[in-house]
Formats: sequence, C-alpha cells, structure tokens
Amino acid sequence: MDIQAVKSAYRRYAPRYDLYFGAVLDEGRRKAVEKMKCKPGESVLEVGVGTGLSLPLYPPSVKVTGIDVSPEMLERARALKERKGLNNVVALNYMDAEKMTFPDNDFDKVVAMYVASVVPNAARMVQEMRRVCKPGGELLIVNHFRSANPVIGSIEGLIAPLSRIIGFKPDFSLKEFIADTGLEVLEKVPVNFLGYWTMLRVSNTKKGK
Repeated sequence: MDIQAVKSAYRRYAPRYDLYFGAVLDEGRRKAVEKMKCKPGESVLEVGVGTGLSLPLYPPSVKVTGIDVSPEMLERARALKERKGLNNVVALNYMDAEKMTFPDNDFDKVVAMYVASVVPNAARMVQEMRRVCKPGGELLIVNHFRSANPVIGSIEGLIAPLSRIIGFKPDFSLKEFIADTGLEVLEKVPVNFLGYWTMLRVSNTKKGK
C-alpha cells in the first residue's frame, strides 16, 4: 500500500461508500464515540473521517475536527455537515494521517475508525495521533485485524496481494500492530458483525517510537 493506491481506491469507493460500509460498520462507530465519553467543550480529532458517517454521533457540545487524504470522501463529509447542520464540526481538512500539520497536544481525544489497515505506515499514523493528543488523553482505534480462525486467516492471507486494489490490508496483524506502535491497550472490544472488527482504547501516557 502507498498513498496513491489509497487515494485511487477511495476515489472509486466514494460515490457508494455509505451503501457498502455504512450499516455494516455502524456499531463500531457508535461504540467508539460512546467509549470516548466526551465532556462538553472537549476537542476530538477523527483521523480518516471519510464521508463523515460518524459525525452526527458526536455530542453537540464537543468540537470535532476530521481529516482525510481523499478529496472525494471529504466532499461528501462536508455535504453531510451542511445538510445536518453539524455546527460542532469545526473543520474537515485534507491531510495525510502520517504527516499531520496540527501542533503538539492539540486534542483531548483522537480516534481512527477503519484506518489503521489502510494507511501505508500504521506505526507512523499512531505516532502522529499520540503527538497531537494531549498527555493523559485517549486514543480510540477501530479496525479489522487478521482473524485467529485458521481458515478465515488463510483466506485473508490469500487476498492480501490485492491490497492496492481493495484499499486496505486484509491480513493486518493485531500482534504486530501493537508491537510496532508500543500501544498500551486499556480495553479491547469486538465490534460489528460476529465481532470481526476490534475496538482498542489506549491511554496517551507516553509517546510512541
């Protein structure tokens, strides 16, 4: 996976992304927002905001910033913001998750939903999430990781060479992800259909590698 492959894949997905991935991944979005337990006035950064499906789920008293590397996906997120009058969504910016332009310690909480297996370098993305999150804040990561079921895991391994086409890594390893990022996981929760996806809650108590 490289950034151009990601942009190309999500340019194709954008017109029908909500249809393909809206309902099937909705539980993970809702649980992530609930788990953040945002307080009035807090600021949240959503990395890989996509078409903005999660934006209406945030409390109106929370300031939300979203970033994405796909202009086509962001266009739909901005349209959703206007259509639903989401005044607490303060910005939707075109930005690379591995090279954020925000200052250090800028957000109370940072969340990445269904993004870790999409970006070229997940460890670099997490490092940036930690940098822009305030010390003592929280990171939430929702993603699919390679199945422990040997049959399903083998299938995921077989289709892994198609990552550039499908836009994500189907054999993305949770064990390697945690080892590469040094994440201190506070909570690990299965979400969505049959628990095929996982939500990780992480305290931003120390900086990554």
